[in-house]
Amino acid sequence: MEQARNEVLDWLRDAHAMEQQAEQMLSATAERVEHYPELQARLRSHLEETRGQARRLRAYLEAHGGDTSLVKDVTGRVAAFAQGVGTMAAGDEVVKIALASYHFEQLEIASYRILLAAAELLQDEDLRAVSAGNLAEEEAMAAWLLEQLPSITRQYLQRSETGGLPAKR
Repeated sequence: MEQARNEVLDWLRDAHAMEQQAEQMLSATAERVEHYPELQARLRSHLEETRGQARRLRAYLEAHGGDTSLVKDVTGRVAAFAQGVGTMAAGDEVVKIALASYHFEQLEIASYRILLAAAELLQDEDLRAVSAGNLAEEEAMAAWLLEQLPSITRQYLQRSETGGLPAKR
């Protein structure tokens, strides 16, 4: 099972980089949706969850002879920055933020389900606990976003139509 453990450590480094990317995206987007207070509050709340997820992953890696990957972490942050710049130029930025956030949550969910399957095979309770905890938070955020997509869309279109608050925010 040595090869499997090495693969899992690499997947954990990927997950840590993914959470670094999520932190960057959430931090940037939460500031740009001030006219959508519910969305902004939930993004900020999930930002704190995301920081906790990254800490749990880092602690697991350190406790099990691994470490985070600076290259993967930096690459994730650069990707998050590029995505943020791409949506900033869009007039419908808030809708694109909601869509991209939901999409990213699904990536995170799939990653943690993979890690859970690995934890079961390796009979690794620490990995199971970290993966299950992070998965629960990601599933909750994805469910919230999915439920809010119609409301965010309606709010944006109404503001755009009436010339009320800036359409892109």
